[in-house]
Amino acid sequence: SKVNAAVYQDVLEHFMLPAADQLCGNADFIFQQDLAPAHSAKATSTWFKDHGIPILNWPANSPDLNPIENLWGIVKRKMRYARLNNAEELKATIRATWALITPEQCHRLIDFMPRRIAVVIQAKGAPT
Repeated sequence: SKVNAAVYQDVLEHFMLPAADQLCGNADFIFQQDLAPAHSAKATSTWFKDHGIPILNWPANSPDLNPIENLWGIVKRKMRYARLNNAEELKATIRATWALITPEQCHRLIDFMPRRIAVVIQAKGAPT
């Protein structure tokens, strides 16, 4: 289905909040999202304010700075040779492949961010 602000907030409520609680406990964190319409909707901004969750300011057209894109790249590479017959097989394979990503891989992507940012600055915001 199309992800509108209401659907996005439902995902945040039922998946992001429990994951953040598990990963961060009571520690403060800043949530990162791009400028998709569901993310930048007024109702979504209100949802984050109501939950006391700060949002990272996000420049337009900057996928080079989003570690989730790298995670999706890992999933795509692992699924490269999968032969899928329907949407359900695709969903199941994505879930299974995503589950194979280790916390260490995520931490490496995060640790690489200062170098990635420096390269983007050097490229004056152009793709790297």
